[in-house]
Amino acid sequence: MIADDHPLMRKGLRLTIEEDAGLKVVAEASDGEMAVALTAKYCPHILLLDIQMPKLNGLEVAREIAKRDIGTEIIFLTYHTNEDLFHRAMALGGKGYIVKDSAVEEVVAGIRTVADGRPYVSSAITAELLKHRKDLRHAAEQPPTSRLTAMEKRIMHMIAHGKTSKEIGVELSIHHRTVQNHRTNICRKLDLEAEGANTLLRFVLQNKSLP
Repeated sequence: MIADDHPLMRKGLRLTIEEDAGLKVVAEASDGEMAVALTAKYCPHILLLDIQMPKLNGLEVAREIAKRDIGTEIIFLTYHTNEDLFHRAMALGGKGYIVKDSAVEEVVAGIRTVADGRPYVSSAITAELLKHRKDLRHAAEQPPTSRLTAMEKRIMHMIAHGKTSKEIGVELSIHHRTVQNHRTNICRKLDLEAEGANTLLRFVLQNKSLP
């Protein structure tokens, strides 16, 4: 079954799906409420479900179908490669996730894969997930001080040499309270704010080699 509010998208998907002699589209829905009603009526093996639809969006439709325990497997359709949306959709029991830009090319493979009991995810979202993991790994490899400004790093260097806030303020020609504000921001960025007044001093002494 196909649930999508765009008639041309439904037509294209239907033509592609029914080129496979083993597949048949039993119904089409143009909004979320119709999708729930027709899924309950026809109990299709697979529901191709657009995430953005009127009346009920795809995520809301998935919740309603889950309540009814129909047994239909859901493949979400979307134009978005947003990782948060992907995880939300799959957490609702989705077994597939196809990006619409490649839906006509991937839909039959997606249906066959999900029908065989395996998940199917478009190559576009897979690439996005891999990129996000790479970005997270890169961020994790950065030193903890990489988030600090040049001024904050300079103040840390001076703290490491035992200078007080007043001494730092005199040397930098700023008020000592401004130095204290910088120290507070440094602790916040390094997740040290809840660990005691001397935590920053201990940190800089233990990490003198950090930039």
